[in-house]
Amino acid sequence: MDSWHVVALALVQGLTEFLPVSSSAHLILLPLVAQWPDQGLTFDVAVHVGTLAAVVAYFRRDLGKMLADWFESLRVRRAVGESRMVWFVVAGTIPAGLAGLLVEFLFPQGLRSPLVIASTTIGFGLLLWWTDAVGGQARDEHGIAWRDVLIIGCAQALAVIPGTSRSGVTITAGRALGLSRPAAARFSFLLSIPVIILAGSLKGYEALLTASTTQWAPLATGSLVAFLSAYLCIDVFLKLMARMSLLPFVVYRLVLGVVLLALVL
Repeated sequence: MDSWHVVALALVQGLTEFLPVSSSAHLILLPLVAQWPDQGLTFDVAVHVGTLAAVVAYFRRDLGKMLADWFESLRVRRAVGESRMVWFVVAGTIPAGLAGLLVEFLFPQGLRSPLVIASTTIGFGLLLWWTDAVGGQARDEHGIAWRDVLIIGCAQALAVIPGTSRSGVTITAGRALGLSRPAAARFSFLLSIPVIILAGSLKGYEALLTASTTQWAPLATGSLVAFLSAYLCIDVFLKLMARMSLLPFVVYRLVLGVVLLALVL
C-alpha cells in the first residue's frame, strides 16, 4: 500500500469508528471511489487497534476507577463504586463475541459486500433517527440495569454486519432505552474496548501466522494515525452530544448509503 493510501484510510477509520456512521462503509467506499485495491482485513484490524488505544487513553481515569472498584468488590464480595460497570461491559460484550465467532465460521471471507453495507447504512440510519426522536434524556450510564445491558449487548452483536455501525447500533439501543445522548455514547465507547480487543487478537494471530507476507510498517503507521484522529473524534463527539441531536449523522448515513448504491448498482 502507498503511504498516502495508509494515511487516508487510517484517518477515515479514526474519524468514523466512534461516530454512528459506519466505519466499514467508509473503508469500502474510499478504495472503491479512488480505485485502490482492497486494503484487507489485517489493515482494518490494525487501524481498529489504533482506535482501541484512543478510547482507552481518553477514558483512562474512568477505566482506572472502574477496575480499582472491581478488584475491591472481589475482595469484599459486594458491589463497590463503579464495579458493576465492569460486569456490565463484560456481559454486554458476550453477544457480540458469539456473533463474531459465528460469522467467522460461516463467512470466513467476511460480509464486505458494498450492497449489504449500503442497505444497512440506510436502514439502521433511519432506526437511529427514530430512536433519537422518541428517546428520553433523563438517564445516564450510571442508571443502567441488567435488562439494558442485555438489550444493548444484543444490539451490538448486529454490528458483525458491515454498515450497521457498532457505535451507531449501540447508541440506537441506548436512546431507545431512554439514555441521554452523552450517556448512550459513553457506554457505547466503553463497550467497544473488549470487542476491539477480541477482533484485534484474532486477526493479529492470523497476521503472525503469515508474518512473511505481512507488511508491518503500513500497519504501524495506520494504527498511529487512527489513534490520533480517533482521540480527537471522541472528544468532539461527546461535546456535540451535549448540545445537539443525532439528525446530522442520520442525514449523512442516508446520503452515504445512496452514494454506495449508485456505485454498485
